[in-house]
Amino acid sequence: MLSDLRDEGMEIIIVTSGAVGAGVGELDLPERPSNLIDEQALAAIGQSRLMGVYGQGFRQRGYHVAQILMTRGDLDDRRRHLNIRNCLTRLLEMGVIPIINENDTVSVDELSFGDNDSLSAIIASKTEADLLALLTDVDGLYDRDPKQNPDAQVVPVVESISAFVESMASATTSRLGSGGMRSKIDAARLATRAGVPVVIANGTNPRNLGRFLAGETVGTRFVPPTGAHLRGRERWIALGARTAGRKIVVDEGARRAILAKGSSLLPAGVVSVAGAFDKGDAVEICDQNGRCFAKGLSNFAASEIDLIKGKRSSDIASVLGEGRYDEVVHRDNLVVLDI
Repeated sequence: MLSDLRDEGMEIIIVTSGAVGAGVGELDLPERPSNLIDEQALAAIGQSRLMGVYGQGFRQRGYHVAQILMTRGDLDDRRRHLNIRNCLTRLLEMGVIPIINENDTVSVDELSFGDNDSLSAIIASKTEADLLALLTDVDGLYDRDPKQNPDAQVVPVVESISAFVESMASATTSRLGSGGMRSKIDAARLATRAGVPVVIANGTNPRNLGRFLAGETVGTRFVPPTGAHLRGRERWIALGARTAGRKIVVDEGARRAILAKGSSLLPAGVVSVAGAFDKGDAVEICDQNGRCFAKGLSNFAASEIDLIKGKRSSDIASVLGEGRYDEVVHRDNLVVLDI
């Protein structure tokens, strides 16, 4: 299927899993281990086997593949983020099919993507893909649990990921993947926010993706919001840089100014901070009800913000010394999230 699409001139990037499972098969183990060290060792064993399968399959059709292993930390650093994007772009220019997997051998919880759905959404955004296809073992997003309701129908198009759509995700279960349908909805939200359309379809039928691209109604299509398109730096802030629990809580005036006017965050609007962070770290910006509505790069450390919160910008120098920024988060380093 993918080679057929490549024959038609389409550029393809694959985000895969299966290294640990391939390692289990390589050693002929009776079951997958439950401890992290054994899983990391099996990932190291299985990754070459997994790539061998991909390489052999595509080689039969005259195509070459390239392996890229990533951790979540690779996207926290802007320079490494750009290097990955440049590498992917060059591989596509060379006619090579990049195959991306999380580097399970070195990943730990704090450096993990959690599931490949999230990783694929980030890659789709990073490369400004024309489509993100999330292939699973169910036909799409169902309006009700098909196991309980024989009349349940696949939702053909989703134009807005509302709470109701999220509730439908709980009714759609899959045997495959680490994240399930809910993680695919979350991935669709990330990708469409960056302007990338998404389809969730049944990948056990090898022709489904081609049918969808030909215009047939297959699976569930997620449409990006009107005007959704993040620039390169905005994409990195929104999807790449982790906040790791770092938050700045703001008052209602600051919230309105950011959402309605695209303003910078000034110290006068800051109520409190959560988590330890330094200048330049990514933070979430949240209202006093706990809803995080924006994300940005802080111009101050958390301890400094504690000293200037609620104060005017003109007071910063008297508190922290000269040569400081006027804004806690400048609007050029701030991205509004879905609200």
